[in-house]
This record gives sequence, C-alpha cells and structure tokens, in this order.
Amino acid sequence: MLLDSASLYFRAFYGVPESITAADGSPVNAVRGLLDFIARLVSVRAPDRLVACLDADWRPAFRVQAMPSYKAHRLLDPKRNIEQVPSALVAQVPVIFDVLDALGIARVGVDGFEADDVIGTIAARDRGPVDVVTGDRDLFQVVDDSRDVRVLYTARGVGRHEIVDEAAVTARYGIPGRTYAAFATLRGDPSDGLPGVPGVGDKTAATLVTRFGDIHGLLAAVDDPASDLAPVMRRKLADARAYLEIAPIVVAVRTDVPLPDYDDTLPREPRDPASLVELGDRWNLDASLNRVLNAFNPVRP
Repeated sequence: MLLDSASLYFRAFYGVPESITAADGSPVNAVRGLLDFIARLVSVRAPDRLVACLDADWRPAFRVQAMPSYKAHRLLDPKRNIEQVPSALVAQVPVIFDVLDALGIARVGVDGFEADDVIGTIAARDRGPVDVVTGDRDLFQVVDDSRDVRVLYTARGVGRHEIVDEAAVTARYGIPGRTYAAFATLRGDPSDGLPGVPGVGDKTAATLVTRFGDIHGLLAAVDDPASDLAPVMRRKLADARAYLEIAPIVVAVRTDVPLPDYDDTLPREPRDPASLVELGDRWNLDASLNRVLNAFNPVRP
C-alpha cells in the first residue's frame, strides 16, 4: 500500500475540525485524521507492506522548465518555490513525520521529485499487488491490471474510497485503461496549471486517445495528410503542437526515481515505543495511535 501522504493529510486537515488540539491548544487535526485514515485502510485492506510517499519537491524544476505555468497559481511568493499552505497545517507536518517514524512506517521522498513520481517508481518496480491511496486523478495513469496495480481513490472520503482499475478508468472516461496521461494532457488540468488544447474537452479528448493511443500517435496523425482527422481538429492540434510536445514531460508520472533504501514491512510493533508514548502524550494522539496499533495487530478469531 502506497500512501499519497500529502493528499491524505490535506484531506484530514480540511475534514477534521481544527478544534482537535493538543493540551497547549495547537491544532492536531491533520495528524489525528491521517492516523485514523491509516488505521481504517490497514484494517480494511490488510496490506503486508506500507509506504508513506512524500513530496520532497512539490514543483520539480524539470516540470517547471518544461512548463513555467505548472502549479504557478499555488505559489506563496512568485520568487520562491513555496506552496500556499495554511500555517496550521505546516506546523503539523513535522509531527506527522515524527509519528510515522516512531511507528516504523516507511516514508520515502526524493529530492527533485513529487510523491507521484515516488509512487510511480515503486509501483513500476514492485511485483504487485499494489494499492495506491490518493485523491489525485493524475495517479490513474499508474493503474495496470496486468500487474495488479490499482488506485484507492479517496475523493468521496477514505472510508468510501473507490477502487480504480483499468475497467474503472474506461467506464469513467471512455478511454483505454492505461491512457489517462494522454487524456489529461489533451483536456488540461487547471489545478496543475495545464491549459490543455483549446476546444478539446473530455469527450473529444477521449475520442482522440481511443483512436490514436498517445500524444506521439496523435501528432503523427496531424502530420499525415492521409489520416482521417477532421480539418478543424487538425488545425486545433497543429496550433497546440508546442504544448503537446512538452506537456507529457509535466503530466507523466516518473518511474525512474532513484529511491533510497527503505523497509516497507508493515510494522507489528512500534519502532520507537518510548518516542511514540511521548508523542501521544504531547500531542493528544493516544486514541488515534491505539487505533493504528490495533489495525497493525488485529485480533484473530
């Protein structure tokens, strides 16, 4: 099980009241919520291995160089690569890391890459099965039925997550199950600063991807006078060539991240019990930590 950690702790922050605090009044809603999410996911899905994947760089240079608009609207300061994040959440992230470490949950982030890239690389190298837990549709592109890689999509809530395999991608978007990256490139994604091709929405993008497979195949059709692209669509795609040639660099989840060594075995006992007790007391986390520990060691009938 690969956790898109930021996706989950952002959801926890906005979904759990900030009135959940430590004794000194510090908010711990994101910490508590994330721990409860982990407890629920492990209880329901019973993974043998667990990795909390991290954004060591939320806006990597290689993506920004290809497309300066990438996530630019989320910058706190245009001169600095710092994301706009509520201060109450920023303060909780180090606590989250300390708790994960004390529990013994592997956390993996790599300089210059996003959590998506870490997830893509682990999923590509692992024999499977792999469950990717995220609320980010970009990760639909890692779904692979042949290797039993699927997404547990949390848009409706962690407790109501949707299992996304290739058939689910096809049912949702009308595209072959492993062509989501090309589909997203064509229609664009304002949340990531991707403009898409003007005049190409979901239905047109789905039709093009189904017919031509990927962006390379689509551009080849644009250049082929004998292809059956309608003149208006040929012109739209030709006008968007510069975008279409660079967007895959931004959209594609990387599978070649240089991963550090890590132990992804689901911990049955805390790695650092003393630190865990201290963290539980300091941040008012005892109930949530007990739920996680009980999930790691379920009572068997």
